[in-house]
Amino acid sequence: MGVNVEAEYEAFKMKKNESINEMYSRFTLITNGLKLLGKLYPENDMVRKFLKFLPKRWEAKLTAIQEAKDLNVLKLEELVGSLMIHEITMKIHDEEETTSKKKFLAFKAEASHEPGSSDNSDQDITLRTRKFKKFLQTEEMGK
Repeated sequence: MGVNVEAEYEAFKMKKNESINEMYSRFTLITNGLKLLGKLYPENDMVRKFLKFLPKRWEAKLTAIQEAKDLNVLKLEELVGSLMIHEITMKIHDEEETTSKKKFLAFKAEASHEPGSSDNSDQDITLRTRKFKKFLQTEEMGK
């Protein structure tokens, strides 16, 4: 069992579509297993380990944390809290962007299906103009 838990710790990384909370829960299970075996890692090693395996989309947040925080004293719980807040913010932005795109596409589809919105509208205007001119000519002749 000991070798397996150590291997899990060494191979630890964020899974595809895994939330920060899920990642942290998995990481905690591994580190608790190591504690039971008497293997203790310093907090700053665990913080660095956790940060190291965030996906590329987290790069900006990772850089901000590294520049703003002293990783030697940063607590893992504080890091995870900050990452969870950032994750929520990213989801909100993604949802707003998706909603905005859907509204734009719906408007575009609606506008392109309006009667007279294509080349037919030019033909329609030309036809109406001709009829109006004929109407005016017949009115003038009738006077």
